[in-house]
Amino acid sequence: MPTTEEILNERIKVHGDFTDHARITQSLKDQMQQGAVSWNKLTAIQKEALEMIQHKIGRILAGNPNHKDHWDDIAGYAKLVANRVKDD
Repeated sequence: MPTTEEILNERIKVHGDFTDHARITQSLKDQMQQGAVSWNKLTAIQKEALEMIQHKIGRILAGNPNHKDHWDDIAGYAKLVANRVKDD
């Protein structure tokens, strides 16, 4: 069983440095929450999906942009919301 340190050393190769990732992701989330007119109109599910998408974008920008799982996860979070949205 790998140690926590070994897991972290492997993850940095895919996700990048945690400090860089946190800075990028928090900046994206701040812009989304403070700069968006519709933020307060979103459901909890929509907000969470957008925050998780920002998290994945942060990993792409801080780490390996060719890690397919990041892109699949973004599509998955969008689909989770799309499945619950009723057309106006």
